[in-house]
Amino acid sequence: MDEGGKFISGIVPPKELSDPAWWFIFQENKLLIYQKTESIILPFLMDLNELDLSVLRQNYLGKLNNHHCYACEAVDGTTPPAGMTFEGLRQVYGRLDEDLFWIAARAVQIVDWDRTHEFCGRCGVPLKLKTTERAKECPQCNLLHFPRLAPAIIVLVERGQELLLARSRHFLPGMYSVLAGFVEPGESLEEAVVREVKEEVGVDIKNIKYFGSQPWPFPHSLMIGFTATYASGEISLNDSEIEDAGWFTVNKLPRIPGKISIARKLIDGFLAKQGSIFED
Repeated sequence: MDEGGKFISGIVPPKELSDPAWWFIFQENKLLIYQKTESIILPFLMDLNELDLSVLRQNYLGKLNNHHCYACEAVDGTTPPAGMTFEGLRQVYGRLDEDLFWIAARAVQIVDWDRTHEFCGRCGVPLKLKTTERAKECPQCNLLHFPRLAPAIIVLVERGQELLLARSRHFLPGMYSVLAGFVEPGESLEEAVVREVKEEVGVDIKNIKYFGSQPWPFPHSLMIGFTATYASGEISLNDSEIEDAGWFTVNKLPRIPGKISIARKLIDGFLAKQGSIFED
């Protein structure tokens, strides 16, 4: 998300609200929204009690355009208030204001972390929230527990006017994308790029360049994007999750990821270099 000064992260909530706040309320990983056919509206209220909704936990997120933002978890099995429903983040993208979407992506990860870190993993004692940083501390052994973040690389490999796309067994029918994988302990991002491409399709690459990054809340990854050029080797499928891979030209592309993803931004960047665009 290009926050552009609009969203300022915060830890300490205000003592009281003087203006309405944004409330990002989740049940499991589904967001509470007002039911609309096209655009989506989130609760923008002075007091959460206006919804007559029970919540298990609440975390302060910061301010969007000077409006406070909160992440909450609704009690399991809670029936949404009249005119509202719980919907997954993938389903609301494109129908929800983009700034609000990426704050919701932040909120769901914080709610998940709060839910899954109630007790210390070392000694089992209930944890306490720190007031100075986004962390929990064990009052017995002093171990700090920060929100989990799993770094993953994603890379577009090009060969002249062709780009390398692969199909995972878990993709939607006909969907292809660029290669990606998690970074291993003790590994640099660039080493992970080289390893993943070699492991998944047997190809050697060079000229690795940073492209950009994107938080990916499914469930708690940070995608770090790169571009690279083909060096040598023939495509050989060595990963059990990859069922097909190949070189594609701009005028013969398969189904590709939607605009929500950095994968699509990488592909669109390559297409722009070729003077082309992809029509969804």
